[in-house]
Amino acid sequence: MSDTPVLRVSDVRKRFGGHVVLDGFSLDVHEGEVVTVIGPSGSGKSTLVRCVHQLEGIDGGAMYLDGELLGYEIQRGHLRPLPDRRVAAQRGRMGMVFQQFNLFPHWNVLRNVTEAQVLVHRRAPQEAREEALRLLARVGLAGKADAYPRMLSGGQQQRVAIARALATHPRIMLFDEPTSALDPELVGEVLSVMHDLAHGGMTMIIVTHEMSFAREVADRCVFMEEGRVIETGAPEEFFDEPVSPRLRAFLSRFSGRAARHSGERTLEEETTS
Repeated sequence: MSDTPVLRVSDVRKRFGGHVVLDGFSLDVHEGEVVTVIGPSGSGKSTLVRCVHQLEGIDGGAMYLDGELLGYEIQRGHLRPLPDRRVAAQRGRMGMVFQQFNLFPHWNVLRNVTEAQVLVHRRAPQEAREEALRLLARVGLAGKADAYPRMLSGGQQQRVAIARALATHPRIMLFDEPTSALDPELVGEVLSVMHDLAHGGMTMIIVTHEMSFAREVADRCVFMEEGRVIETGAPEEFFDEPVSPRLRAFLSRFSGRAARHSGERTLEEETTS
């Protein structure tokens, strides 16, 4: 991994009314690095990736993609918001996969994957088509180019969304809990695609509640609460030897759920029976 971060988030602050969602959040993501972000509901995880993708404005701090300031430029010593077309160009260098699939229901799969390539990135239609077919094959949907979203399962739709994001050749992929809207039996097919991307060297931030996946795929894990980084580290130390009491409590709650799901008894259940 390069010493120069692909993405730098520096002391970013974000409010919704009087509610502080990001409170001085900082994070560097390097070339080829996979960073998983976990935390309780309302901790600011989704807001973080939405701010990076410039779907939400920030109230303080700064973000940089390959050293370029996102959303603003400096003119005569003052920060000025970028015009929409330049923000769109910056956004086009990042891939975003949402909780919901956000496919256009009246377009078939092929057009969903090619449209941004042609209209935003100005690729020739034939080139866009070839790229779309290659990516659909990569995510296991080679035979679905002519299908419409309503004809696909949720897992298949999310894999189309991943192909669409990859089609722009992004510098970084942002995933906002991409399996949260899926039935449990469909989660694995989406995680498998993301696993392959990680092992292929794609730079990624993954907001997820899939703890085993986060541990397996990440180079670095981040635990957020109340808009701040509480703890960060390599997966082995992060999951096996958490330092902060809050992360220990959070992970124990998830391990208890896993044990109950598998039919095992948790320590708490043993001692209270």
